[in-house]
Amino acid sequence: MTTGPIENEIKELLNKELNPINLEIINESYMHNVPKGSESHFKVKIVSEKFETLSMIEQHRLVNEILKNYIGNGKIHALSITSRTPTQWKKNNQPPIVDDKSPSCKGGFGK
Repeated sequence: MTTGPIENEIKELLNKELNPINLEIINESYMHNVPKGSESHFKVKIVSEKFETLSMIEQHRLVNEILKNYIGNGKIHALSITSRTPTQWKKNNQPPIVDDKSPSCKGGFGK
């Protein structure tokens, strides 16, 4: 699957700021009422040592802060974050980060 420029920029920023052990970025825009090829809805699954002393909400705030120029200006409409510390990840033998399926689109663009 080809990644778009926004997805690549998200990956670059998160790699630079959090030096993750594991990072997965999923463009879920296709699941929503947006034009084909859009990059507006993302899921981020990330494992970083920088999360070790942070609560889950603090981890998510950190990711949001790093991506604030994308969220605040409308480049990203929706961002789902699943974060883990290396300790949490290793405790489960480093499996892929599994989370709940993203919700179905409820409309959008005034629908």
